[in-house]
Amino acid sequence: MGRPAPGAGGPYDEGVATRPDDLRARLEDRADLLEATRLRYRALKGVLESFFWKDRIRNHFELLREVAADQPEVDATLAAMRRRVEAEGWPPNAAPVRLMHEVERLREAVERAAEKRLSASASPGSDDEDTAEQDDGPTTLGERLLRLETEVLDAAPFLGGRVWAQAVELLPRNLPELRAACAAGEVFERVFMRPVTEGAPAFSDDEARELARALPLGAAALVALWERLERYDSRGRVKDFLQRRMRRAPTRVARSGPELLLHAAFWHDVARVRVRAVLEAELAPVVPREAELPTLLSWRAALSEDPALRLSARSVFTEGRAGLVETAAALAALSRERPRGAWSEEVAWSRLEQAAMRARAEEGTEAEALRDALRLFVMLRGQARTPARLFSPEHAKPAGGDVARNGDLVALVQAARHAALRQGS
Repeated sequence: MGRPAPGAGGPYDEGVATRPDDLRARLEDRADLLEATRLRYRALKGVLESFFWKDRIRNHFELLREVAADQPEVDATLAAMRRRVEAEGWPPNAAPVRLMHEVERLREAVERAAEKRLSASASPGSDDEDTAEQDDGPTTLGERLLRLETEVLDAAPFLGGRVWAQAVELLPRNLPELRAACAAGEVFERVFMRPVTEGAPAFSDDEARELARALPLGAAALVALWERLERYDSRGRVKDFLQRRMRRAPTRVARSGPELLLHAAFWHDVARVRVRAVLEAELAPVVPREAELPTLLSWRAALSEDPALRLSARSVFTEGRAGLVETAAALAALSRERPRGAWSEEVAWSRLEQAAMRARAEEGTEAEALRDALRLFVMLRGQARTPARLFSPEHAKPAGGDVARNGDLVALVQAARHAALRQGS
């Protein structure tokens, strides 16, 4: 095929202002709008034509609202583009023309499906039908979609339909805080949904690290979500409505924003309670505080790889508080099982003494309870075969008065060490 002679007109010169490759560029941002609309229409068409269309709509409220909000601009763009195509004679096989025709076809399909669902949801002789006859019903596609959303919300799966509708409006599924809360909730559900086996660890070291990351993430996200409800719902009805339900175990797949919030809040509470119970048992008589849980989980998991690792005193712990926790953990480990071998036992007592030196200046009920635990250990003479915590003080030999009166934590650790090593010799 020969090239056109110099000076001859190109194949797109007659009736077309430019080549088809440049037509999309001439549409500027309107081409992007139509492309996004095509994707939304296609997804919404599948939702409206599905058998369980109400459940699908509850799962895609944001899609419904986006289509309704953009519909006036989309209609204006289609009308302007149609006039331009006819006036400039754009070829039918040009990509922008094909895009326009596909968007128009999908728009008609979405409108037919919306009309079908609206007519099916209105029962004969109902108040909705009488109202529709009076105001002639919704006249545009955007109005039909919003009417459809209202009817689905009125049939919400929870009591309090109007409050639930407001909750759905205030908590769209694409909120970053909601996504963060759901990500943390998935970790909690995976770890704590399995049955609890007596004697088995509640979670592995890898799971402890995951929990340490998920707990602050979930807590911050939930705080932000509750604050959002307070900010946009001045009467507090939505927040009260949801908080009354947040301790109920989820019984269905979470789809809408409020359902996702309830699911995340439930599993966050489960995780907090279970983690606290595990750490309280391992650190008794020291009681871990709420803000300390993530750091303690990370430290607990790291101890399996590095038993000599110290608990870092940063923003959460003071130096004395960190030493108090270390002392409680080391004493609990010695009480549960006597180390095997002279070297291992010497190392374990050395760590306990170093921890006690960090906590030497600590005062308060927990520090005094830890001193009492050490006094009891001395009274029991560090029995080699039976864990100290299984003994009863009534059956213990009386301790010397100097140990009973001694309030120095390091001195008590040294007395316990001397008693245990002497008993085992």
